[in-house]
Amino acid sequence: MDQWLRNTNVVKVIALVIGVLLWAVVRSSDAGMVSSSSSSAIGEENIGNVAITPKYDKDQFYVELVEPERVTVTLSGRDSVVKKVMTSGGYSVEVDLTQVGKGEYTLPLVPVGFPANVSVKVTPATVKVVVDEKRNKSMPVTVNVTGIPGVGLKAGQPVAKPSQVTVSVPSRIYDEVESVRTDVSVEKATSPVSNRKAVLAAYDKNGKKIETATITPNVVDVEVPITSPFTMVPLQVKLVGEPPAGYAVASIRQSTDKVTVYGPQNVLDKLEFYEGPQVELSNLKEDTEFTLSIPPKENVNQLDPDKVVVNVSIVPSVTKTLEGIKLSIIGQNDIFNTKVVRPAAGVVDLKVEGAPTLMDKLKPQDVQAILDVSNLPPGTHEVTVTWNLPTFVKKGPGQEFKMTVEITAKTTTQPAAPQTQTPAPETPAETPQTTSPEPAAPQTQTPVETPADAGQPSAPTSSTESAPAPSAGEAADGSKDAPAAPAGPPSP
Repeated sequence: MDQWLRNTNVVKVIALVIGVLLWAVVRSSDAGMVSSSSSSAIGEENIGNVAITPKYDKDQFYVELVEPERVTVTLSGRDSVVKKVMTSGGYSVEVDLTQVGKGEYTLPLVPVGFPANVSVKVTPATVKVVVDEKRNKSMPVTVNVTGIPGVGLKAGQPVAKPSQVTVSVPSRIYDEVESVRTDVSVEKATSPVSNRKAVLAAYDKNGKKIETATITPNVVDVEVPITSPFTMVPLQVKLVGEPPAGYAVASIRQSTDKVTVYGPQNVLDKLEFYEGPQVELSNLKEDTEFTLSIPPKENVNQLDPDKVVVNVSIVPSVTKTLEGIKLSIIGQNDIFNTKVVRPAAGVVDLKVEGAPTLMDKLKPQDVQAILDVSNLPPGTHEVTVTWNLPTFVKKGPGQEFKMTVEITAKTTTQPAAPQTQTPAPETPAETPQTTSPEPAAPQTQTPVETPADAGQPSAPTSSTESAPAPSAGEAADGSKDAPAAPAGPPSP
């Protein structure tokens, strides 16, 4: 060891090592001092546009207004800590609404999620808040089908699952919620549209979307059937025949009175009703139930339902005589006069048969007795009566009715008009040219000379009218001086 120390080279090496070690120690100390100085520096940073988070019971309340919606947060503290907070993002600014109810408030803002060794300042420090109560409303889902399916097809009634949803809105607009609906397109669809997820929205009475509404659930499954065009029309069951003598139909009931018909649109447009199966009544003496298939028509693709159950109620019949049924004439020509000459009164009695409940209510005016004179020439004719009876009422046996009608050509009365307006004492000899009794009525208003002579030919021609006959009789029986008396006043 002593030898090494006496060696100058060894001493030099040792001195060099010690010098390097001392430099390293000093360098490390300086770095620590710089680091300590840097970490202890105070910094300040602003975080702008920070959203305010309301803290409240979302099941009971709705926050309508937060003003302002965003604030500025100022952080003060050690620079390293401040920068770490700004990059972390794990902070928020809250307003506590758990202790308030419906109304308008100004409340302090609370910074949340900031380190304890950082000073936090929120600008502004308070916020204006409007709180409303939340009300729930159960609403049906309306599906608005848009678009046109494939050629010859039609969209059916859409189905939403679930069909009812809950709409939550502020209490002030509760009554404004009119509907909850969604749109589903069936454009060029050739098969049913199914498993379609549809987002719902609430609308007011003006069709405006309510943005503040919360819908639970807000997505539903929608199915839209695609079928042939269809229409629903009355179903008519045809009754054939009548029950045997002594029996009558009291009522008939159908399991359905309407049927849905599927087919081309041009066929459906012509349908006013659908003619169903026939029910034979001829041999029925007791209540009977029929299950009948509804017959398909040409170009009809499908019927729903395709069967109908018909219940016929049969009861013992009773008879009733309807008196004074007025005869009705149809098919008259405008240039002819047609009248019933037998029976003279133009009425007839009829014995009818039916169920007791129907007979009790039946009146003569419920029955039509029709005489059809279509294409009959002038003259006297025997015409058979056609009866129009109420349903389930039949004519009693052994009653055949033929009535006598008389058809005559209408005559014009225009030539007689000038005679009533212009008195002419010299023309009584020409008055017998009148062939109809019509002039007899106005002759009572003309001067004495015309009615005096016209009365004689009028008497025999007025066989069917009662009014002209007496005046004609007076003219015939009295002298020529007698009818002159009423003519006296006009002459002065």
